[in-house]
Amino acid sequence: MSASGTTIAKVTTPLPGPKSKALFDRWEKAEAQCAGYQAQVAWDHAKGVVVTDVDGNVFLDWTSGVLVTNVGHCHPELVRAIQEAAARLLNNYECLNEPRVIAAEKLVSVTPPHLDRCFFLSTGAETTEGALRIMKRKTGNYEIVSFHGAFHGRTAAAAAAGGLVGPKKQYGPTIPGAIRAPFPYCYRCPFNAKPDSCGMLCFDLLDDTVRANTTGSLAGVIVEPYQGAAGFIFPPEGWLTRLEAWARAGGMLFTLDEVQSSFGRTGKFFAMEWEGLTPDLVCIGKGIGSGAPASAIVARSEVIGALARGEMSSTLGGNPLASAAVSAVIEIMLKEKLADNALRMGEMMLARLKEIQERCPYVGDVRGKGLVIGVELVKDKATKEPAPDLTRKLIDVAAQHGLLIGSVGIFGNVVRVAPPLVISEAEAMESLELFARALGEL
Repeated sequence: MSASGTTIAKVTTPLPGPKSKALFDRWEKAEAQCAGYQAQVAWDHAKGVVVTDVDGNVFLDWTSGVLVTNVGHCHPELVRAIQEAAARLLNNYECLNEPRVIAAEKLVSVTPPHLDRCFFLSTGAETTEGALRIMKRKTGNYEIVSFHGAFHGRTAAAAAAGGLVGPKKQYGPTIPGAIRAPFPYCYRCPFNAKPDSCGMLCFDLLDDTVRANTTGSLAGVIVEPYQGAAGFIFPPEGWLTRLEAWARAGGMLFTLDEVQSSFGRTGKFFAMEWEGLTPDLVCIGKGIGSGAPASAIVARSEVIGALARGEMSSTLGGNPLASAAVSAVIEIMLKEKLADNALRMGEMMLARLKEIQERCPYVGDVRGKGLVIGVELVKDKATKEPAPDLTRKLIDVAAQHGLLIGSVGIFGNVVRVAPPLVISEAEAMESLELFARALGEL
C-alpha cells in the first residue's frame, strides 16, 4: 500500500501481456537466449521501486535489476547528472576529464581511510580480474585462494577463482593457481554442525585444503562478504575477521569482492564496515552506478602501485558519463541516508519473512542483512531437498500478483529479496503481502 493507503501493484492481463508477448517473440528471433530465467514481463519504465511494463501492468520490484539500482529506478538527480554529462562529453578514453577526478575524490572519501586510491572500470568482472592481477604482480606469486560457491564473473581468471559450475562448465581447463576451499553455508553444513558451537570447523578444512594444493606460491585471497550468486549465503559473525587474519599470517594479500554488497546494500555503505575489515583491495560495481555501467577497484596505494603506467586500462572505464553517475549516486546515498533505510527496512522485512517461513512448508531458510535477503525453497524442511522447479514457478506466480522476484543459489532455489534501497515501509509491507499470497498458491 502507498502512503495514501492505495494499492500500488496492479496487473490486469495474463503474463506475458500481448505487447510483452510480441516483444518476446521478436527478441527470440534476434538475440541468443542464454541469459537466466526472469518473469515474462517486458519492462517499459520504472521509478523508485515501481516498474511498469509495456502493457501498463504495475509491479513492485524485489530485484533492483540484479542489485544495481540501489538509489531507485531513474532517480531524478541521477538522470539529470547523466543527461548533462551525455550532452557535454561521452568518451575520451584515458585523456583526463574533470568528472573522473571528482568521482575518484568522492569514492575515496567514502571508503575506509586505508584505501586511498581507486581505478575506474566498467563491469564487476573487470574489477575482479584486475584485483587478481594486482595480487599476483605485487607478491610475485600466482596462487589465489577462493571459495566454493563464489561468483567473481564469467571472464577467464574470474571464473577460475569462482566456485560455481555454471561459469566453468565445459570451458576447462581453467587458469592454474586457483585453490578453492569450502565457504560456510551453515544451512547446509557438511558436518551437520551449528555456527554457535562448531568453532568454525570450516577453518580447519581451509588449512588442509591449501596445504594439500599449494606449490608454495600463494599470492592472495578473494572472498565475497556474502555469497550472492550462490544464494545470499552469509558466513557466521567473525568468520571474515578470522579469514583476514589467516591471510595476513600466510603473507597473502586480502581482496574483498564487494561488487554486490557495497553502496548500502547490507545496511552500511560497505559490507566490510560490519567487522572493521581492512582489505588490501576492494572490488566495487553494480550499485556504484545504479544503472550506469561503472565499477572500480579501491586499494591501498602501495598495493595498486605495483602496476606501472599502461598496465591497466578500460575502454569505457572512467568515462565522463559514468563518472558523473558515480558522483551523483554517492551524493544521493549520503543525502538520503539510504544505507540506514536499507538497515531499517531490511530488519522489518527479515522479521516478516521469518514469520512466513514458520507457516509455509516450502520455506526452508531465511537469511540476510539489510536489503539483501535470501529465501531458500525446499521440497521438505526435514530433508532440505532443494526446490528449483518450485522457485521458477514462484517467479511467475509472484509476477502475476504484481511482485518481481528473481532466483539465485547453487541449486537455483533461493528467492532474491533485494529491492532498491529507497523502498518505503508501505511498499515493503505490500510486497511482503504479495509474496505471501504467491507462496500460498504453489
